[in-house]
Amino acid sequence: MADIFSLFRKIEGEGTHTPITHLVVGLGNPGREYADTRHNVGFLAIDKVAAAAGATVSRLRFRALCGEGVIGGKRVLFMKPETYMNASGEAVAEAASFYKIPPENIIVFCDDISFAPGRVHPKKGKRGRS
Repeated sequence: MADIFSLFRKIEGEGTHTPITHLVVGLGNPGREYADTRHNVGFLAIDKVAAAAGATVSRLRFRALCGEGVIGGKRVLFMKPETYMNASGEAVAEAASFYKIPPENIIVFCDDISFAPGRVHPKKGKRGRS
């Protein structure tokens, strides 16, 4: 099983006086009825990763709950889109456009029924339909 923080060891830089250069996004569905479902594993992952970076994800911005932190010296915007999962790309696109963040600097946590619970599967590139 991959260590979730090993994904962030690749991010290096100067610290809190630099601009936000990375987005770390957890996908899920808003609302209490989804709180403990597998679809919200992305939200749970963001809460853990953000807490480890000393951040709280609670400010509403870009149609998402957001928080800022530093990982490996890089400023990161943690996001939990408040849109439903299928529309979460809109919130991510708004933040990426605002901060001028390229796709390779966006990390997304989501559930994938193809993998056992707790397994991290790093994947480069975007997921799309053919």
